[in-house]
Amino acid sequence: MNLNEHSVRIKNIDAIQVFDSRGNPTLEAFVELENGTTGSAIVPSGASTGQFEAHELRDGDKEKFLGKSVYRAIENVKGEIRVELVGKDVHQQEEMDQLMIELDGTKNKSRLGANAILGVSMAISRALSNAQGKSLFQTLTDGGGTLLPLPEIQIMGGGAHAEGSIDIQDFMIICTGAESYLQCLEMTFNVFHHCGRLLKKKGKLAGVADEGGYWPIFDSNEELFEILLESIEGAGYSLGEDVQLSLDIAASEFYDNGRYHLNLDNRSLTGDQFYKVISGWCKQYPIISIEDPFAETDTLNWKRFTKEFGNKIQIIGDDLFTTDIKRVKEGKEDKLANSVLIKLNQIGTVTETIECIKQTQEFGWTPVISARSGETEDPFISHLAVATNAGQLKVGSFSRSERMVKWNEILRIERELQEKAEFIGEKIFSFAM
Repeated sequence: MNLNEHSVRIKNIDAIQVFDSRGNPTLEAFVELENGTTGSAIVPSGASTGQFEAHELRDGDKEKFLGKSVYRAIENVKGEIRVELVGKDVHQQEEMDQLMIELDGTKNKSRLGANAILGVSMAISRALSNAQGKSLFQTLTDGGGTLLPLPEIQIMGGGAHAEGSIDIQDFMIICTGAESYLQCLEMTFNVFHHCGRLLKKKGKLAGVADEGGYWPIFDSNEELFEILLESIEGAGYSLGEDVQLSLDIAASEFYDNGRYHLNLDNRSLTGDQFYKVISGWCKQYPIISIEDPFAETDTLNWKRFTKEFGNKIQIIGDDLFTTDIKRVKEGKEDKLANSVLIKLNQIGTVTETIECIKQTQEFGWTPVISARSGETEDPFISHLAVATNAGQLKVGSFSRSERMVKWNEILRIERELQEKAEFIGEKIFSFAM
């Protein structure tokens, strides 16, 4: 489809308030081009948020949606952002993202709101792909991508995603023995449902957590390991070969005044004591990946842990890096991790997100594209994972439609790619420090 300059200029930008998977307000942005093509995108929201993340602008009026409405962010889209970008060529994603950053004028996008800026940034990407008559994964990066991601899927959820029912936020599996993306999903299906039956049988099932994993009832954090290992073996898979464990500790959530407070175990631990707990788990169980094992300010233990385990375990920085290329560079220099969790709304534009992914890959580290606990029906990150050949995708569990839409979108992308689709599974892991 040949497009002249006039046909790809932005005609209008709009936004409305919609709702995420927790029923909280969020923002959907719309970009209309002069040739009639449109693009839209919905912004997700996190519950376990790092102190270095871009600012999500909410109204704070307790009489409207308990202060969570986003009408100010919407007005910023319809006002200042619209005025700045109308008439711009939709091909100029990087230029427009930078214009919005400069228009905001703060370090964390707090004036206009990272949710306002990101919504428009994502919608611009969608409008371009629609104008070109191509799928989003083909237009997000030059030449697109072909690598299908290895899924990292939650089986049981805790922390801020389950009202602190357990201290650890995510107990996940990675099907390293799978030979295809579809086989990963099949193996996860079997483990997930076996775990559900097991929890129900033992009277340990409270419901479903924010990201779709089971909401368990336990007396200690270690109990989850036993249930998860029993679920994997009960589903017919070999521990450490077919299936390995992945943890998101989200340690900043229970770190205060230099101590880690494990409410479930009724323990308050020093950094050194908590290090022994985490390192003990990594030695005892088949853990291939661990995210935020320590608070983002506890860099001494990050460095110590990476030195001991960085050549055999994927150590992911989430709150530590917040998809910020400057923080990733500092982490590389200080040898704090070997992987970066990638979340669009942590940094606030598509351009900055892709730059962070590329920098991570240049370091020889692994980028892990991730959803948020407050998710939407928008499968943008599925396309982002393939477009950048990131190799891994983490969207929560194997239930709830806002999660399944991301897994299903990869199947559609695979169908479109046909013989060009690649899947390298466990080989994606790199332990460069």
